[in-house]
Amino acid sequence: MKLEAFLQQAGVEGGVIRLPAETPTVERAAEALGVTADRIIKSLLFRAKDGECVLVIAAGTARVDPKKLAAVTGKDRWRLAAPDVVLAVTGYPAGGTPPIGHATKLRVLMDAKAAALDVVYGGGGALDCMLRVRVADIRRLTGVEVHDLT
Repeated sequence: MKLEAFLQQAGVEGGVIRLPAETPTVERAAEALGVTADRIIKSLLFRAKDGECVLVIAAGTARVDPKKLAAVTGKDRWRLAAPDVVLAVTGYPAGGTPPIGHATKLRVLMDAKAAALDVVYGGGGALDCMLRVRVADIRRLTGVEVHDLT
């Protein structure tokens, strides 16, 4: 799996956890991992009308506020990217997108609530995988900008 190779090459503590089934909700992911829902993050690819993409990392139970995203980026009308765009830009399917190791360099924004955590669990590159990763590694590898986005 390309994510595992990236993790090893980048010296990331943590790793990909293969689950017996897909975990389409934060609650099911938390239950499968034996952690609280506040430890689950989501990596959402947003696309502007002009085609620019930005990856937003937020706590799994939070909703990204479009007005706050517009204020941070200076653009409005951001929409969640279509699944084919997510795959093309990140290299991973929507719902399994990790916060690191993307196919193309992206501007990465992280909500302050998620950034305040030490260790989080996010998309693991496939719908039946999760990634255990330190927020410090996300910061180190993406140049993430931390903002209040929810």
